[in-house]
Amino acid sequence: MEPQAYIAAAHSIVVDIDLEKFFDRVNHDILMGLVAKRVADKRILKLIRAFLNAGVLEGGLVSPTEEGTPQGGPLSPLLSNLMLDVLDKELEKRGHRFVRYADDCNIYVRSQRAGERVLAGVERFLEKRLKLKINKAKSAVAKPSVRPASFNSRRRHSPAGEGVTRRTRGRCLVQIATVELVSKSAPLPGSNGSMDPLALPSCDAAASAGIWRRKPPAAHVALGGSRTAPRSPLLCPNGFFASLGLASVAARRPA
Repeated sequence: MEPQAYIAAAHSIVVDIDLEKFFDRVNHDILMGLVAKRVADKRILKLIRAFLNAGVLEGGLVSPTEEGTPQGGPLSPLLSNLMLDVLDKELEKRGHRFVRYADDCNIYVRSQRAGERVLAGVERFLEKRLKLKINKAKSAVAKPSVRPASFNSRRRHSPAGEGVTRRTRGRCLVQIATVELVSKSAPLPGSNGSMDPLALPSCDAAASAGIWRRKPPAAHVALGGSRTAPRSPLLCPNGFFASLGLASVAARRPA
């Protein structure tokens, strides 16, 4: 159920809960106990424990990590969600309407007084059951218009606010640049009229399309390239390859 549906059902007060330094304060023993309930292989458990105790490299010295999960790895969000699944089950048991994303949780209630009571109850549960603390400076009980869902801001929006922006569909920068150049210039001829991968677009076309950087690299100028037309740092003049005695690929291409 979405937050809008909770609000429409007269649950117009939100308890906005933010955990204080959550990823730095996850208790290893409690987390491993929760993992052991789902994973029976002792080798996997030993590997996860080693991941948690790997330590932090600071100033050339390794400091031990007695609590918290290493951030930046693919396993850390999974373990953190496993930890907070206990909170989810407790809120469901109490019959609360809530939405959670990582360490941010919004609980929807009917009144300000009920919200303050829920906040105090959740704070006691987290400290006793999971050894976690609520960030009181960032947590509050208020109307949704005052405290919108904090995790909604993590969605990518276009500058004009016209919804979530599109991804690159897994294409690398070179592919995107090639599509831009082809769309702004005439089709490159091939043996059957299609685009020939050997017929690279000229650097002038790249410059006019605004793809390459504004100033040409010094190495490009040293090789005889133009000082005014920006070029790709990956492209060199044909004369450079001819000076090395290399055969021209374009000359050998079948007509």
